[in-house]
Amino acid sequence: MFRPLPVCIGLRYTRAKRRNGFISFISAASVLGIALGVTALITVVSVMNGFEKELRSRILGMISHATISGVSAGGLAESEWQAAIDAASADARVVGAAPYVEREAMLQGQQVAGAIIRGIDPALELTVSEIGQDLKQGRLDALREGEFNIVLGQELAWVLGARLGDRITVLAPEVRSTPVGAMPTLRSFTVVGIFEAGMQEYDRGLAMIHVADARRLYRMSDRVTGVRLKLTDLFQAWHVARELADDLGGLYRVRDWSQENANFFEAVRMEKLVMFIILSLIVAVAAFNLVSSLVMLVTDKQADIAILRTLGLSPAQVMGVFMVQGSIIGVFGTLLGLAGGLALSFNVERLVTWLERALDRQFLSPDIYYISKLPSDPQAGDIIVTTIIALVLAALATLYPAWRASRVDPAAALRYE
Repeated sequence: MFRPLPVCIGLRYTRAKRRNGFISFISAASVLGIALGVTALITVVSVMNGFEKELRSRILGMISHATISGVSAGGLAESEWQAAIDAASADARVVGAAPYVEREAMLQGQQVAGAIIRGIDPALELTVSEIGQDLKQGRLDALREGEFNIVLGQELAWVLGARLGDRITVLAPEVRSTPVGAMPTLRSFTVVGIFEAGMQEYDRGLAMIHVADARRLYRMSDRVTGVRLKLTDLFQAWHVARELADDLGGLYRVRDWSQENANFFEAVRMEKLVMFIILSLIVAVAAFNLVSSLVMLVTDKQADIAILRTLGLSPAQVMGVFMVQGSIIGVFGTLLGLAGGLALSFNVERLVTWLERALDRQFLSPDIYYISKLPSDPQAGDIIVTTIIALVLAALATLYPAWRASRVDPAAALRYE
């Protein structure tokens, strides 16, 4: 097989024993540095992907993939939301559709707290969310029309001092006229369930009642706030919901899960980007070590370079020899780091569990953190980008030493040999 002369010489220099052991040590340190940098980068990005995936699944357990709601404060009339549900049910991309009412209220138990009241249809709600899996006490089907039952988030129940079977008062900001003047709407509800979503926003600030009871509480007649949708592909949620709204005609407001939590997911993406840039500096530092080792190698091989030049090798070919040698070191370190990063990413949860047992200490206590495990989600895109960055930095690190080698004067190098 034909191989260019600079490649052959570069491969031979890589395998050859060096007279100066310190150069070998620096080269090994360069390989190890690149490997550690790539391993750390892949592992940390995978863990951040895991946290993002875990948080997204918890958020989507409480909200729908998309919502179609009215543009006015009154919401959707019965004919409108029924038509939206029928259209969604006929679309193969939609898994489930359910009407909902969502308004603010004050809840009074032993203490008083503000919360979002969400009116749901228990049967249809299970097709658009995973609230049934988050219930710690009680049953969702206990929300029956006309019985005025309520399901509370766990932290909200703690704040109110409410337990299963207790009665709490809901104060809706709907003014009604009484003989003593305007008064807010009051209604007593029985606690029939407590859920824990693992997100403070919902555990502390959300309560659920039957959609019919919500309409009565907020004097909405047959109207609802909108329709919640769950789709086969959550990343196409906005487009599918927009198409459904366009087919219905009229004016509708469409929102998907990413828009409802835009600030949160943007913060996660920004943190991931910053961490990626910071950890890439580890690979850059290892590339500087590669520069040092190649500069020392060029100094050590000046006589060999001079001989090669006298045998007819051009400066560009000499430059290619050392670029090949440095690139091989970079490729080897990158592959070593890639293997280590993948092995660590796929086993980080087991490793953390083993360390917790060995040290008799829990790093992520469930009493403090909502996510008590260390999730990991290695993604091909991140791994490919990390590998390319490491290889590019290693290749760039070879340019200056290789250029120095090409500038060696054969006569000056061989003068004292």
